[in-house]
Amino acid sequence: MTTVYLDNAATTPLAEPVREALAPFLGAEFGNPSSRHALGVRAAEALTRARAQVARALGAEASEVAFTSGGTEANNLAVLGAARARRKEGARILIGATEHPSVRAAGEALEAEGFDVQSIPLDEAGNLDLQAAQALLTPQTVVVAQMLVNNEVGTIYPVARLARLAREHSPKAHVHTDAVQGLGKMALDLDELGVDSCSVSAHKVHGLKGIGALVTRPGTRLQPLIFGGGQQGGVRPGTENVVGAVAFGAAAQLADDRCEQTFEHATGLRAQLDQGLKTLSGISLLEPGTDRMPSICSLLVPGAPAEVWQHHLEARGVFVSVGSACQSNDSSVSPALLALGLDADRARRVLRLSFSALTTGEEVQVALDALGSLAPELEGLS
Repeated sequence: MTTVYLDNAATTPLAEPVREALAPFLGAEFGNPSSRHALGVRAAEALTRARAQVARALGAEASEVAFTSGGTEANNLAVLGAARARRKEGARILIGATEHPSVRAAGEALEAEGFDVQSIPLDEAGNLDLQAAQALLTPQTVVVAQMLVNNEVGTIYPVARLARLAREHSPKAHVHTDAVQGLGKMALDLDELGVDSCSVSAHKVHGLKGIGALVTRPGTRLQPLIFGGGQQGGVRPGTENVVGAVAFGAAAQLADDRCEQTFEHATGLRAQLDQGLKTLSGISLLEPGTDRMPSICSLLVPGAPAEVWQHHLEARGVFVSVGSACQSNDSSVSPALLALGLDADRARRVLRLSFSALTTGEEVQVALDALGSLAPELEGLS
């Protein structure tokens, strides 16, 4: 049976150039980058190159890149670290309504510490409500966290416009964006976004799992989450994951080089999917917001919950997901989907298909055929 992998927003297969780049560091190049002998020096040089590669993909400087264990840690370091470093300057925290669980949970932790955590709502069309955001911004706001691309439905949010509002109404605020789903799929530039920090993850762009980065502007104040050692300026101490960083650098460079091509490729695949869905009864494509990442496609399926559809598709060799992979093991309804105005029943019937540069039109057609064959069987269930 042919396997069709359409869950690339959850993770992507390792690219061959990335595999080749990391191979020496699984063998002879095993040095600790803090060591002063030749092996250590070469490891440190490899880290420097990797930082430069990641920075280039974000329009940043290599010195602004701190490697982390992934996007989750990067988001925690940005939100918790910035808030705690500004505790004496204000207590208000603004969190986007559809944020990744790592940002929402960080906000909940800050609320337990006494911070005033508020949610930036969406308007009826699923766009970020900038007017409501402006009303929430005060001189006491110390952190604003808003993702760039939603990981469940693909909406692209106007982070740059929100950042400008924050500068005007909350001059002390640290503005953070989770750009995990944007890296390699759209042009990214920290100056244009106007943010103080940005989180990215390697395994979403054909790198390794367990490695990410937080990119911060010079002078950014963050309280570390862990202590011990002076690596990475003390912001994220501990012996660096050289293998992961080298792989991330190679993956980021590859993703950045083919970014425009990847976006156009995904646009064509989405159009094919949309056209094919029009021939199927009861299955519709969710399209909240004005701007959307074409590689993330969420379907509202009829009848049975999306998890049932997922298992039936898997039996046919088609791998998709139910909402975010980071909370797919949780039986609760996605807060992000509820924020879009879906009721609990419809939120449980959202199936996500997501593409990469490797996804083909033939694979999309296989998925459409499988959905079509399942619809008569599952649309009458609940």
